[in-house]
Amino acid sequence: MADVSLKSIRKSYGATEILHGIDLEVKDGEFVVFVGPSGCGKSTLLRIIAGLESITAGDLFIAGRRVNDVPPAARKIAMVFQSYALYPHMTVYKNMAFGLKFARTDRAEADRRVRRAAEILKLTPYLDRKPRDLSGGQRQRVAIGRAIVRNPSVFLFDEPLSNLDAALRVNTRVEIAKLHRELNATTIYVTHDQVEAMTLATKIVVMNQGRIEQVGSPLELYHAPRNLFVAGFIGSPRMNFVKGRVTAVTPEGVRVAHACGETLVAADAGHAGVGDTVTLGIRPEHMSEGEAEGLRLKGQVEAVEHLGEATYLYMKLTDGTDVVVRAPGDTAAVAGASLTIGASERSVHLFDAEGLALPRRGEAHPPRAAVA
Repeated sequence: MADVSLKSIRKSYGATEILHGIDLEVKDGEFVVFVGPSGCGKSTLLRIIAGLESITAGDLFIAGRRVNDVPPAARKIAMVFQSYALYPHMTVYKNMAFGLKFARTDRAEADRRVRRAAEILKLTPYLDRKPRDLSGGQRQRVAIGRAIVRNPSVFLFDEPLSNLDAALRVNTRVEIAKLHRELNATTIYVTHDQVEAMTLATKIVVMNQGRIEQVGSPLELYHAPRNLFVAGFIGSPRMNFVKGRVTAVTPEGVRVAHACGETLVAADAGHAGVGDTVTLGIRPEHMSEGEAEGLRLKGQVEAVEHLGEATYLYMKLTDGTDVVVRAPGDTAAVAGASLTIGASERSVHLFDAEGLALPRRGEAHPPRAAVA
């Protein structure tokens, strides 16, 4: 079993602490994505798992074995970096077989592994080519193939698609997803791109300033973000936020006054009181033009982006708050127009003054305390 377990992992450089006690369980066969803004500690955490960074405090286990002081080569992991790091003078075949040669792998076994990896990654026609004769996507697949042939217990990916153009990113992302399904190997993947996280992961770890904000499946994080940070990070475009104040707490939910009126939010009243400052959260795709039974906002359209199947309206509300609305592709809205937009009360999230989510009425919700 290739479980990975992190127990109170801390990392400091001198007096500066980068990771503040990380606890995380990665189960055998999971595809776990670390996501967060630049500088949040996700790559440092991945390098600790790989053995490329030392641990200041805490314990790391791979397949039940404590590996704090085990060198990278003995951890039975394989890492794919942002840079392809291929040998330019070697063929694809030799690049993929290079590590096996130093591991003293039997020549016939090494050949079998290389050709099997090439078949999985559709690289068989290119085995005799050199890296300069390959596209960026093909080079990245060679780097992945070099990891596959080692038969690792855990695959580690450090922003492997960041050097590819938009079309290649999509294609290679699909290939990585297929690869995981075929190999069913434990995979830990780092990216700052939340779209990659949502489309690849079975479990997402959202990090911020060296701490874990929330862990869950992509849809769990999308539908039930634990706090404002997660709500604003997961989803593209990001969730809209509107400031408000609680005016009433009723059996049906919490009534909130804001610059454009009042809204009843179907939230648990256990953590809200009259007069409390709160934040309404509404995703652009849950908003629509015109009146709605729930939230109503008024403002002016400042910019319009036509994408074909959808149109994004960039608006400024009467109190100066900026919001984005995902409208139908054939919307008649134009820049400069005054517009009323709405959303159903079930699609509105509510966050308290500390930025913690108030659970919706009748729905299970993770603990309000941040996950560590």
